[in-house]
Amino acid sequence: MFVHVLGAAAGGGFPQWNCNCQMCHGVRSGSINAKARTQSSIAVSGDGINWVLFNTSPDILAQLAAFPKLQPARSLRDTAIKAIVFMDSQIDHTTGLLMLREGCPHEIYCSDMVFEDLSTGFPLFEMLKHWNGGINRHPIPLDNSAFTIPGIDGLAFTAIPVQGKAPPYSPHRNNPHVGDNIGIQVHDTQSGKSLFYAPGLGDLTDDTRALMAASDCLLVDGTFWREDEMETVGLGEKKAADMGHLPQSGSNGMIEVLRPMDKPRKVLIHINNTNPILDEDSEQRKILKEEGIEVAFDGMDITL
Repeated sequence: MFVHVLGAAAGGGFPQWNCNCQMCHGVRSGSINAKARTQSSIAVSGDGINWVLFNTSPDILAQLAAFPKLQPARSLRDTAIKAIVFMDSQIDHTTGLLMLREGCPHEIYCSDMVFEDLSTGFPLFEMLKHWNGGINRHPIPLDNSAFTIPGIDGLAFTAIPVQGKAPPYSPHRNNPHVGDNIGIQVHDTQSGKSLFYAPGLGDLTDDTRALMAASDCLLVDGTFWREDEMETVGLGEKKAADMGHLPQSGSNGMIEVLRPMDKPRKVLIHINNTNPILDEDSEQRKILKEEGIEVAFDGMDITL
């Protein structure tokens, strides 16, 4: 299995265009040791030729240009993207689909709640109907049964609902539904290896912990270092939990969750521009290194 990180940042990217927090100012000025990152998305393939795109960030065109394998140029119009999987219906994970309208109809895999949000609250799918019908939608089962994607040989996908928030625009933002956010285990049927991907994680259920522990590699929510991070840096009063994210530090934080998991390679993704782990020389980064936890970056490749 081949995994390519197209973007590793949370919404707004890093640096965020209108932000002058310590981290954003630091990467612009070169005063901290950090890499710029686009908004989170990954691509996964079983053969290195045909790929599944997970989420379509607003930075999608730059991400595709930076990864030539997704544009193999075998014909006058071409792409190596066989399908797109949406993990949620957040603006920063879906808006890039508008930039891919020339390739419609796209094969879209998403939960019922994501389909509802993207057909009503943010009617992305309705807008795209004007381009060759827009999308061919495929429901994602959430009953722990595996599904396959035509054209993606050797990979099986198992989705699990995870705790999180619907987008701010969603009619049920404050009334969570099963399927608002999902995690997915991708299983290579030949090597037996598996990836668990969940860019948004709130409280972890026992089922989520079990699936993570059984996987060979984790790409999981790295949004905030601390629960009150936004307040600490002077950018608002919302807590990590208010936005559906589990911070790395603190009691029952992501570090404590990952610590007893011996099997998987542990990688954080979807990192907010305020998170000090973006500074490779920070004390927080040193803590992660001691815990055996990596931080994803744009262009990172993982082979399982």
